[in-house]
Amino acid sequence: MSRYSQRPENALKRANEFLEVGRPGRALDTLYEVFRNKKWAYNWSESVLEPIMFKYLELCVDLKKSHIAKEGLFQYRNMFQSVNVGSLENVIRGYLRSAEERTEAAREQSQQAVVDIDDLDNLATPESILLSAVSGEDAQDRSDRTILTPWVKFLWESYCQCLELLRTNAHVETLYHDIAKMAYQFCLKYNRKTEFRKLCDKLRKHLEDIAKLPPQTVNVSLSNPETQQYNLETRLCQLDYAIQMELWQEAYKATEDIHNLMSLAKKSPVPKTMANYYQKLAMVFWKAGYNLFHAAALLKLFQLSKEMKKNITAEELQKMASRVLLATLAVPLPSAHPEFDRFIETDKSPYEKAQKLAVLLSLPAPPTRISLMKEVVRHNVVALASEDLRNLYMWLEVDFQPLELCKRVETVTDPLIGSGSELEGYVAPVREVTLARLIRQLSQIYETLEYKRLLELASYCKPFHMERVLVDLVRHNDMQIRIDHGKGCIQFGMDLSESQREDKPEGPTLQTMPSEQIRTYLINTFKVLSKSASIINPEANKDECKQIHQSLIRHHHETKDKEHQRILARHKIIEDRKEYLERLNTVREEEEARRADEIARAAAAAEARRLDAEREEREKRRQESELQAIKDRNFKEKMQQISQTAHGQKVLKKLNEDVIQLSNINKVLEWSIYALKNMDADEIAAKEAEELAKERAELVQKLKNRRKQMDYYERAKRIEEIPLLEQAWKEKQIHDKKFWELQEAERIQLANQERKLAEQNRERLARMKPDMDIFLGEMKERRTAEFQAKLAVFEEELIHIRKERLAIRKEERRIALIKQREEEKRRKEEEEWLRKEEERKKKEEEERKKKEEEERLANLARQEQLERQAEIQRKKEEEVQRKLEEKNKSLSSSNSASSSWRNVDKNKDDQKLFGPARDNKERREGGFGRNRDDGPPSERRSLFSRGNEERKGGVYSSRDNDRGGWNRGGGASSGGVFDKNFKDGPRDGVRSAFDRDTPRKREIPSSNDQGGGNSWRTSRAQDSEDKRKAK
Repeated sequence: MSRYSQRPENALKRANEFLEVGRPGRALDTLYEVFRNKKWAYNWSESVLEPIMFKYLELCVDLKKSHIAKEGLFQYRNMFQSVNVGSLENVIRGYLRSAEERTEAAREQSQQAVVDIDDLDNLATPESILLSAVSGEDAQDRSDRTILTPWVKFLWESYCQCLELLRTNAHVETLYHDIAKMAYQFCLKYNRKTEFRKLCDKLRKHLEDIAKLPPQTVNVSLSNPETQQYNLETRLCQLDYAIQMELWQEAYKATEDIHNLMSLAKKSPVPKTMANYYQKLAMVFWKAGYNLFHAAALLKLFQLSKEMKKNITAEELQKMASRVLLATLAVPLPSAHPEFDRFIETDKSPYEKAQKLAVLLSLPAPPTRISLMKEVVRHNVVALASEDLRNLYMWLEVDFQPLELCKRVETVTDPLIGSGSELEGYVAPVREVTLARLIRQLSQIYETLEYKRLLELASYCKPFHMERVLVDLVRHNDMQIRIDHGKGCIQFGMDLSESQREDKPEGPTLQTMPSEQIRTYLINTFKVLSKSASIINPEANKDECKQIHQSLIRHHHETKDKEHQRILARHKIIEDRKEYLERLNTVREEEEARRADEIARAAAAAEARRLDAEREEREKRRQESELQAIKDRNFKEKMQQISQTAHGQKVLKKLNEDVIQLSNINKVLEWSIYALKNMDADEIAAKEAEELAKERAELVQKLKNRRKQMDYYERAKRIEEIPLLEQAWKEKQIHDKKFWELQEAERIQLANQERKLAEQNRERLARMKPDMDIFLGEMKERRTAEFQAKLAVFEEELIHIRKERLAIRKEERRIALIKQREEEKRRKEEEEWLRKEEERKKKEEEERKKKEEEERLANLARQEQLERQAEIQRKKEEEVQRKLEEKNKSLSSSNSASSSWRNVDKNKDDQKLFGPARDNKERREGGFGRNRDDGPPSERRSLFSRGNEERKGGVYSSRDNDRGGWNRGGGASSGGVFDKNFKDGPRDGVRSAFDRDTPRKREIPSSNDQGGGNSWRTSRAQDSEDKRKAK
């Protein structure tokens, strides 16, 4: 977009200039700039912009640019949708009218082009034959695709764009629905079925979007009765056009939309609308093959017309009743599915579809043929119908005359064939129902019937059609029929099994079938026996009946008050419910009135805000104009001051040399206000420096004008050249015409020669025709015989292969059964093995726990025995110690003076070996030490040094922890580990040390070390317990 845009009126003039020189694209761009510039678009009235918009849309139509037209319409809608709706409506209607006119002109041009190129003498030219063979189109199709299709596409896009622009604004709602109807007419006129489907989907999407819009004043609201009526009328038009175009799926969708709109309305539609709805709905049902719902729709239409139409005549009433009755009789007899079929039925779509169709007719449940027939009788349709149709009803639904049924029905249906009335379409369904009635009635009379006799009774039925009817009756499990083609007969009801139907057969019945008799045998027996008992002994049940009667009377007296109160309470509940509903209605009406008042207040507030905004805008413009006047006045004063000087006059003279007179200062000032607005004196002085540049610009402009003159001169020469070119073109046409006539004469001569040659060939080959016919006949007979022989061989092979496949399938089933049994046996064996394995593991676990418990008890017993032995040993050691002390004392007293050093050493050794006078340090370091004979003192270590080391390492048993006295003893007790010399424990060591009276040099534990053996065995037991737990 250019930075300096033009004013709207100037843009329109500029566009007209471009059109005069044959440049519509530039003209369209010029007008498009006006609407893109917000400065001009929102500051001018519709009187200025409306002609520009018309010219803009006219150029869009000429150039087939619908997307550019949409942009302009979008801007124009934003400007005038709330200010001047009439202008917007005129612009859109003019745009669509122009597009329709150009499309219609293209259609006429396409048809005229076909007429012009067709040659009456040679309708199929070689070019047309080749084109039709390649593309499959004729001349009219190619002409339409070339000339008409672009305009049809442009018109379709125009309709869609206008609908998109107007879909949500309440001010243009009428225009929206008018355009929708125009689009329907367009699809019907040009047979655009695909576009019609798209249009229906688009309008349905618009309706869904409207339902989601927030409640605002400018938005369309479905709660508005006018909006509902507009949409209802549009959908009725859609239904009408869909029926005319035979788009039955779209017609059905339209009926659903109409029903939804009627359910939204608070008031029911007018009877005329409902009658039109039922009439079109009946047609849709008939085309879809729903004869039952077709008859129900006609019955609804009959009821509505009879109740609402006041001036209906007897002839119209009879005509409508006849159609309703005949449509009801044409409903096929319902097939009775067996009970197990009903239970295993998985497809619920038929029942759901029937429910949807019943909702379209405002029925609580889907109708049936029986219920529909009852409604027909209840509304006195049979009595109002014509006499022939009343007789037809009696023959099909009441009388039992199978031998005369088809003949009687033919007397009614034959006059309708070829009559052109609306009842002619029901003839075929009525005859189908008649055949079903005939076979059912014959099955109640005959067990076996010849097929020829059945065809004689149904004279209008072909053999193949009759067989199909019989098969359908058996397939739907309505009857038991067996066709014997060998004997040429039909057998009815040969199977005496129980009937799979619980309801009674529909229509006239003479007697029940054998299967029905088996089903009701017990019931009939009970009735007969009860009746016989009452006849034989009538007084038997009097007392019982009297007691029952008295109990009923007593029960009545007991409960009559309570029942009376319940009835009164029910009346009260009903009254309360009515009052509650009335209150709800009142509250709803008040809420709607309040909402309407809020909407009105919101609209009034919006209007007040708009007026305030306009008033503020006017005040702002007034202030701006006053400020501009003050600026102009100040500018005039400055210019007067500048013009009084010689320098200023020189500058003004150069700027205004065409209009300025120095003697008239006022003219100078007036022109200068327009040319030098918003300039100060310094800027005017600076203009003098620009004079040289302007002179150069003037020189360039002169050169441009010179070039333009040369262009005009060249154009004038070409204009003068045009007549000469036209004369040459005419001479060329004359020459071409002569050449064409010469070529055409040669072509006709060659064609005549070819025709004569073809006639000679035909006469020559005509003599061969009898021989050819004989040859072809023999060939056909030979080929027929070969075919029959091959067919016989094929049938034999088919029978053989069928037997083989049956045997193979039987063998496969046997193998599968064997495999299944083996699999079952293997599974049971595996389960038994798993059960035994689990029991074995459980038993082993119990034995292991039992063994561990026994070992634990044995260890405890052995531990207690060791403790007792240790106590006995301790006492013995104390006694030995006491005796040694006494001996030492006696020896020391007798030999104290004369003892040698050896005795002294020996006593010392004995004292070290047996004496209790050891210090605490020696006890802590390991109990016993070595004597001199065993080694030097530096190497003397306790026998239980390993025990001390292990004690320092933290090896303790649980048993030692329980007995603190042992832990406080020697090293063996603390460490719990003996030297390798005491492999059998402390018990054996003590015995070996004290078996003799004389002391040995072998180290033995002291009295403080008696717990060593116990600790050693306890450690062994603890290690075995740890290993068992680890396993």
